[in-house]
Amino acid sequence: MPKIRRSRLPATLVQHLSERVEQRNITEASLQLLLLWLNTNPEVPDGAWFKRFPGFILCGHGELVSTFLTAGQAPFGIEV
Repeated sequence: MPKIRRSRLPATLVQHLSERVEQRNITEASLQLLLLWLNTNPEVPDGAWFKRFPGFILCGHGELVSTFLTAGQAPFGIEV
């Protein structure tokens, strides 16, 4: 199982993620929880996956994070 890539991300992906954090009003406290989780070097499925956090849902595909959803939006893939 892959681990989440945290460096050498495509610039368009970084821009997309930054926009979603702002648009979805994800708080600094919530981002701190995300960072703590990322620091555990979690393994994720090869395909679509998601992880629920207070106030948002992190979505990804394989080693890449793909977007942030609001808590009320419906994610798809395997929950990690």
